[in-house]
Amino acid sequence: MRYIVPVQAVVTAANFDREPSAAELDAIDFEMPLISAQVELLDAQIMILDRTPSELDARRIRRARNRVLAAQRDLVNRAASASLPGGAA
Repeated sequence: MRYIVPVQAVVTAANFDREPSAAELDAIDFEMPLISAQVELLDAQIMILDRTPSELDARRIRRARNRVLAAQRDLVNRAASASLPGGAA
């Protein structure tokens, strides 16, 4: 009798044990300002989960949302300018 479990472990291990490619790392690096802004917004939102938000908390969340929007705008603009030939924007 043959067992399929060892065969499956070899097949599935290859997908999870590989390291990210250079292109994947470049994509992460390209999106890092947006990721950082989203983490900052999440931190600000987590801080007020167990209490009533003060004016300072509301200001912190508003600024974090603005940073997320600015990072999204910059990311889209960089992606659009990178995809246009000749550097035309």
